[in-house]
Formats: sequence, structure tokens, C-alpha cells
Amino acid sequence: MLFQNKVVLITGASSGIGKALAYSFAKEGAILSLSARNFDSIEEIKSHLPDVKINCVRTDVTNESDCKNFIEESIKVFGKVDVLICNAGISMRAIVDEVETNVLHQVMNVNFWGAVYCVKYALPYLLKSKGSVVGISSIAGKKGLPGRSAYSASKFAMEGFMESLRIENIEKNLHVLVACPGFTASNIRKKSLTSDGSAQSESPREENKMMSAEEVARHIVLATAKRKRDLILSTNGKLTVFLNKIIPGISDRLVLKFMKKEPGSPF
Repeated sequence: MLFQNKVVLITGASSGIGKALAYSFAKEGAILSLSARNFDSIEEIKSHLPDVKINCVRTDVTNESDCKNFIEESIKVFGKVDVLICNAGISMRAIVDEVETNVLHQVMNVNFWGAVYCVKYALPYLLKSKGSVVGISSIAGKKGLPGRSAYSASKFAMEGFMESLRIENIEKNLHVLVACPGFTASNIRKKSLTSDGSAQSESPREENKMMSAEEVARHIVLATAKRKRDLILSTNGKLTVFLNKIIPGISDRLVLKFMKKEPGSPF
């Protein structure tokens, strides 16, 4: 029971990695405060875990007041915050010369500002508990992906924010983990935004060949318990990061070649 009686807050907990994290932390004895726009889905998680203390808060992370309310409601119910998981995220699939700028704003608002708002309001409580902030990033936060410009930009931005947060609070014993899953079987690609902001609806990748959200969640829970600073998952992800350090030009071409293989690729 790695997180016995620890209060864990998770954004974007209604599906995918966020949902899997809720179950994984619950298995380790955690008390949960879950947030998502889809309130029915997080209430369903609560119904499936009757022996776990769970608070559910409808939250749109692009709205600063919603994020503040999520933290305040969690404190009101449980009195503390030990772990904040900034997981809420959205992707996109379009090339820069075709995508509408409102799509870029939308992705940045969810992935970057959603994390910033929650960290800002949870930080006083996390410093008091000497707790953990976990940013769910991506390999796209280490290497810019063609056709995913806004997604990569938002993850690069979040990683920079998390690194600054870590350094600012070294002497206060705040733990900051940046977790970078590779392609994960979830519905993020089905909801991925196209050039005009409409949902993609169908994943262009073979979901059954990807790491499951549950496996990703297990790795993140363990890395949080060990207070690691970075977590890069999947062989392809580790290889991409490594090659980008030593042969960035060749890495660019390899990434483009890989992304071209997607059905319906814009390249």
C-alpha cells in the first residue's frame, strides 16, 4: 500500500491514463479527488470503488476558476493534498499551414494552462505535505512531432514549467515527476482535433499494439512512490529521445518517415 491515506488529485480522470491512475492509486491505499468535464464518468469510477474515499469535481481545466474550485473542494473534503497528477490532455492532427489557430489555442489551454492553474492553487498544500506534482507529458514533449505541432508545443511548455517548479522548490522538498508515455491505447486519438477543430473520431494507429493505459499507470504510480524526476516509457520512446541527442538531423527524418506511415497521414 504505497499511498496509504495519501490524498491524490487527478485531472482528466474520466478515461484513458487518468482513469487507470485512479484505479492504480486506489489499489495502493490512496484517497482520491477526481476531476473531469465528464462528471458521470468519474462518478462511475467512484461507484466501482465503494471502499475508497473519493471526491468527484466537475472541472474544465481551461477555466482557471474551475481549477481553483477543484483544489478548494479537495481541501474542504480531505484537508490536504499529497499528490497532484496533471493528466488532462487533448491532442491534434494537422499540419501547421492548414490548422486553424483556435485549435492551437485549445490544445495549449488544456495541456499547458490546465496544468499551470492546478499547480498554482495546489502548491501551498503540496509544500506543506512535501508532496508530489506529476505532469503527464509525452515523447512529443521531448521531440517535436510532425502533424502534432500544438500537442508537442504544449508538452514542451509543460515540461519547462515543471522543471522550473522543481528547481524553485528543491530546498522545500517538493517532488516533481515528468512522465512521458509513448503511444498509449486510449481514446485520446479518437478525440484528437483536426485542422478545423472537429474530433478525428477514429484512431489512425493500431491501438492493440500499444502499451495499455493500465500498464502506463502502474509505472507512474511506482515512479511517484520512488520520487523519480523523469519517466520515459516504451522502447521507441527511449530510442527517439536518445537519437535526438546524438543525431538530431537523422532523427528528424526518421520521425517523419514513421509518422508518414499513419493511415490518412497529411504528409
